[in-house]
Amino acid sequence: MPSLAALGPAFALLAAVAFFATQNERFLTPQNFSLILQQVMVVGVLALGQTLIILTAGIDLSCGMIMALGGVVMAKVAADWGWSAPAAMALGLAVTTLLGALNGWLVTQWRLPSFIVTLGTLNIAFAVTQLYSRSQTITDIPEGMVWLGNTFRLGETAVAYGVVVLLLLYAVAWWALRETQPGRHVYAVGNHPEATRLVGIATHRVLFGVYVVAGALYGVAAMLSVARTGAGDPYAGQTDNLDAITAVVLGGTSLFGGRGSVMGTLLGVLIVGVFRNGLTLMGLPSIYQVLVTGILVILAVAFDNVARRGGR
Repeated sequence: MPSLAALGPAFALLAAVAFFATQNERFLTPQNFSLILQQVMVVGVLALGQTLIILTAGIDLSCGMIMALGGVVMAKVAADWGWSAPAAMALGLAVTTLLGALNGWLVTQWRLPSFIVTLGTLNIAFAVTQLYSRSQTITDIPEGMVWLGNTFRLGETAVAYGVVVLLLLYAVAWWALRETQPGRHVYAVGNHPEATRLVGIATHRVLFGVYVVAGALYGVAAMLSVARTGAGDPYAGQTDNLDAITAVVLGGTSLFGGRGSVMGTLLGVLIVGVFRNGLTLMGLPSIYQVLVTGILVILAVAFDNVARRGGR
C-alpha cells in the first residue's frame, strides 16, 4: 500500500486543482492544462536532475545558471558562428555536462559539501554567462533550435513537443531507478553511504555519475528554454534552482537522501505549475506566487523532517 509520503503529493495536487477550478471556469480546460505543462517543462527537467542529486543526500544550487550558460552557448555559436542547430545544441549539452562533472569531481575527490560546491559553480556559471554573452540576449538563432517549442494537435488541444520530451525523460528515469542496478545504487548511497561502500559499491563513482547525468539534463532544459523563448537569455534560470528544489521536496523526496521518486517530483512540478497558473487566472500579482511557493516548501520540509523522525 502506498505510504502517506507517496500519496501526499497526489492529494495536494488534486486539492489545488479542485480549489482553482472553483475560482475560474477556464482553469479546467484542456488548453489550460496544456499551457501549465508548457510552463513547467523547463523546471521539470531541472527538477529531474535535482532529484537524482537529492536522493544521494546532496543538493545542487547551480542547476539554473548551468542551464542558462548552456542556452547562451548553443544560441551564440549558432548566431555568430553559423553552426547548425544540432551541432550548437550538442555543444551546449557538452558544456552543461562538463559543469555537472566538475561538481561531481569536487564533491567526490575533494570531499567538499555539495551545497558549497554548487554555490560556487552557480556564481562561476553566472559570471561566464554574462561575460560570454556580454549580457545581451541572443535572438538570431536557426529555426531548428525552436522546434521543441512547437506544438501538435491532440484533439482540440495544442501540445508542445517539449512536453513529450519531459514526460519521456521522467518515464526513463523512473524505470532506471526502479529496475536497474545503478538506479538501486543511487538509493543505497543516499540511505547509508558507508554501509554501501562496505558491501563493495563504488560510492564515489555513483555520486560522480549522478552529477554528470544531472548536468546532461540541465543541457536538455537549456534546449527547452531556448525553444520556448526563441532566444538565448543570459538572465534565464536565476530562480529556477529554487523552483526545482521546491518541486523535488513537494514531491516527497527527502532532503536527507535515500527516499523519494521521480514520479513524486513530477507531481511536485505540477503542484508548482498549478498554483502559479491558478493565482494568475485569479488576477493576483506575481509576488503571491513567490509567497505561496515559499510556504509550500517550508511545509514540505517540515513534513519530511517529522516523517524521518517517526521512521527511526
